[in-house]
Amino acid sequence: MTAHAAASQPQPATFRAPAEGLTGSVTVPGDKSISHRALMFSALAVGHSTVEGLLEGEDVLATAAALRAMGARIERDDSGVWHIDGVGVGGLLQPETALDMGNSGTSTRLLMGLLASHDLTATFIGDASLSKRPMGRVIDPLSLMGADFTARPGGCLPLTMRGLVPAVPIEYRLPVASAQVKSAVLLAGLNAPGITRVIEPEATRDHSERMLKGFGADLTVEQDASGARIISIRGEAELKPQKIIVPGDPSSAAFPVVAALITPGSDVTVTNVGMNPTRTGLFRMLEAMGADLTYHNEREVGGEPVADIRARASRLTGIDVPPDIAPSMIDEFPIFFVAASMAEGTTRTTGLEELRVKESDRLALMAQGLARTGARVEEQTDGLTITGSGGEPLKGGNQTPVIAANLDHRIAMSFAVAGGASASGVTVDDMRPVATSFPGFEAMLHSLGAES
Repeated sequence: MTAHAAASQPQPATFRAPAEGLTGSVTVPGDKSISHRALMFSALAVGHSTVEGLLEGEDVLATAAALRAMGARIERDDSGVWHIDGVGVGGLLQPETALDMGNSGTSTRLLMGLLASHDLTATFIGDASLSKRPMGRVIDPLSLMGADFTARPGGCLPLTMRGLVPAVPIEYRLPVASAQVKSAVLLAGLNAPGITRVIEPEATRDHSERMLKGFGADLTVEQDASGARIISIRGEAELKPQKIIVPGDPSSAAFPVVAALITPGSDVTVTNVGMNPTRTGLFRMLEAMGADLTYHNEREVGGEPVADIRARASRLTGIDVPPDIAPSMIDEFPIFFVAASMAEGTTRTTGLEELRVKESDRLALMAQGLARTGARVEEQTDGLTITGSGGEPLKGGNQTPVIAANLDHRIAMSFAVAGGASASGVTVDDMRPVATSFPGFEAMLHSLGAES
């Protein structure tokens, strides 16, 4: 979050059930994961790249500002196309001041990987929320490659790192499924001699692999006898500039999709949504609950599958969510919990310890907030058990409950959607964090007929 936004007053908002169902067609901002990577890989290419559909939220803008501070030329033209003149792999320059990551964990972890194989020193700072998030899982493999780190206890920001040239190529097995850690090691390997390998026992989003190949990196993906993915990248690469079109973010599409499913009479289409199979766990789980979802205009854009999603009001049934699907919907669990609170029967989730170290402790905040709206929820160490209302409006008492978002954009948006399923509405104490990933979120809801 920018210093200006952090210094301003909270922006509470109340969301209520619409008089009629939600209807219409909307687009959502560009995919955040792809937007970050498009800027970073373009900055490492030799020549001029363009990016259309870039998510212009605060997280991605923090990535752009950091890359500019290290020598890349990044500009947006009047038509919304971004132009990047890269400096080549290993060509980033010493930043003169600390790199302010705002609220963006993705920017921080991926840039740490990028800089681990550069001969420079950089200091990362962030907002109050980001400064509580541990970076140890990235520090560990990058230290093996020769980078040196000084951080607050727990590996938290502010953090100063010094890269090493030449960095040491490693073979690293991910102890926890994490696309950010995988990507950080691969980015460090771009400027390390020889071959760097990452072994992931559970598949995570593969945007880095797809895009690095598109930029010309020598990258291979294999599978061992146990089913683990082995990603190998040859270092001292020369990346070629690209023209990138960013699809809509499935994590953002999740909000209007779930809003339509749980609001009687709704029929909503979300266009141009990225359908990478490593990102569609939420939609598969909603379908398992009985969601009426159909996919139209399926196509491929820039190596990524894309489709329009039509969501119609549905009678959902509780399910047991298999733990191995978590990596493909890790960011969507907050809004999934809202859907579960409106289902018939019980929904159980396990294996979600990762949610406790996101922008906030998302398990605790969702459990507390849903209970305030009248949902029946039990919190476990690694998940939530939710007994749904069977489609009846959530009853949180005579007064509109106030939910603390704790500077977490997905918590804020999830309870905005929950307000449409609540008999008394829901007030979110601060909607400012939503700007990190979904500028125009409230306007999008209102365009579909939501009330506030």
